[in-house]
Amino acid sequence: MLQIPMWKRILIWATCALALLFAMPNLFYDRVERHNDAAELVAAGQSNAQTLADKAGWPTFLPSFLVNLGLDLRGGAHLLAEVRVSDVYADRIDGMWPLVRDRLAQERATVGGVRRMPSDDAGELRVRVANDAAVEQAAAFVRELAQPTQSLTGFSQSRDLDVRIEGEEIVVTLSEAERLATDERTMRLSLEIIRRRVDEAGTREPTIQRQGADRILIQVPGIGSAEELKELIGTTARLTFHPVINITDNPDAIPGPRQIIYPSMDEPGRFYVLDQTPVVTGEQLVDAQPAMDQNNRPAVNFRFNPAGGRAFGLYTAENIGNPFAIALDGQVISAPVIQSHIPGGSGIITGRFTPEETSRLAVLLRAGALPAEMDFLEERTVGPELGQDSIDAGRIAAIVAMIAVLGFMLASYGIFGVIANIALILNVSMIFALLSLIGATLTLPGIAGIVLTIGMAVDATVLIFERIREEMRTAKGPARAIELGYDKALSAILDANITTFITALILFAMGSGPVRGFAVTLGLGIITSVFTALLVTRLMMVMYFERVRPKTLAI
Repeated sequence: MLQIPMWKRILIWATCALALLFAMPNLFYDRVERHNDAAELVAAGQSNAQTLADKAGWPTFLPSFLVNLGLDLRGGAHLLAEVRVSDVYADRIDGMWPLVRDRLAQERATVGGVRRMPSDDAGELRVRVANDAAVEQAAAFVRELAQPTQSLTGFSQSRDLDVRIEGEEIVVTLSEAERLATDERTMRLSLEIIRRRVDEAGTREPTIQRQGADRILIQVPGIGSAEELKELIGTTARLTFHPVINITDNPDAIPGPRQIIYPSMDEPGRFYVLDQTPVVTGEQLVDAQPAMDQNNRPAVNFRFNPAGGRAFGLYTAENIGNPFAIALDGQVISAPVIQSHIPGGSGIITGRFTPEETSRLAVLLRAGALPAEMDFLEERTVGPELGQDSIDAGRIAAIVAMIAVLGFMLASYGIFGVIANIALILNVSMIFALLSLIGATLTLPGIAGIVLTIGMAVDATVLIFERIREEMRTAKGPARAIELGYDKALSAILDANITTFITALILFAMGSGPVRGFAVTLGLGIITSVFTALLVTRLMMVMYFERVRPKTLAI
């Protein structure tokens, strides 16, 4: 029988109502956008008369989710940067010299004096000992400094240093496994720093992603120019090391004179009262790398320059047993307890870390500056006028497509075309509601996906209506024709939409940037099209039939 339970009817109409509600803010885009910006400023305690007016411009009881506009719609800057990953090899090897020198100095009676020799390759360290007969022993002592190589998944069996003998010199280089791991860490660090810098500027939905082995694509909507974006990326993060005065759960705690209060980055609700004057700063940090402690547990090694090492050594000698906060951009990322005097400017941060957490912490500790220089291979500035032109063109295309489809359905199916048109409008509303809820970024290809969805959305409805027409010739009454029409069209509808949805998934997985934007809108459009065709139109057909009780169907 042609019946739909009441609970299903309520659920279907509730879904449609929510879709309209969450899609509605996009009709008042500028007003809602100003409201959202003002709400963030008020929450951060930076309100003024204009901010409060903008915040009041949209009712707080209504949803304020918006579809984010991409670079080609809002305007902004586009950069393609190549990271000089090879520069990091030289810095790592150069930083090994003090460790090699100190280790061999402990064996002076055996190897004699130690000298660093010049090298044409910046990525290698050449060392010569005074006792040429002990060069093999000296190389063995240097090999003791090698640590396990850490990849993204944990520590491997390979070591991070290759130590060989050439003539009377000991040559130290990074191993091939360590070079690969260093490349990966360098790219992750560069992405992390760029993302932090861009996010701090308050830009909406930037695209920051890796391309290939050593390139990064940066697209920031709403920023003035590519030069402005390059200056923004070059900003240095503020990394400081502070004595901990107190730990509190009260965000309104008032710090004392020359004290500051910082929130914990990883522990919501925890706040640290710190001495305002840092013991050392990020400018004095030379390196931080994932490592293993004496109990073979994941930890982080860090190293300061000589000035920072002296200050850090004096402080740790006088504050054993006290916590020491590591703050990045006004947030405490770690507060380890000083276990012992740490001379020489090197130390280790221990805790209940996983290998992934130590890698992340090392990334944050080194986030004071980019790990390597970047060459900008491509720069583009998209003006807001061009973006507005794209929006206008996309709007016209969508309206023309919508009118054409609505007119065709109305002319072909009469009253049932009205049902199909209502379902089509609900379908587009659902697409925008879902895009708003997931915070998706809409680009020109995304608009193309929506326009394509408008044309495809009626495919399932046409299949159903044509099947009902056929059943009207043989079925006993309109109710049976409607029921058989939906049942027999189901397999064809599912086959067609599942294959298209698989195509959208492949585009999303294999593509990047605009291609993925097209895949997102296409995939969401398929889901909403199936919902409106199989459930919404059926419910409207049932309601029409229950009210009119037609003897035949004017389809």
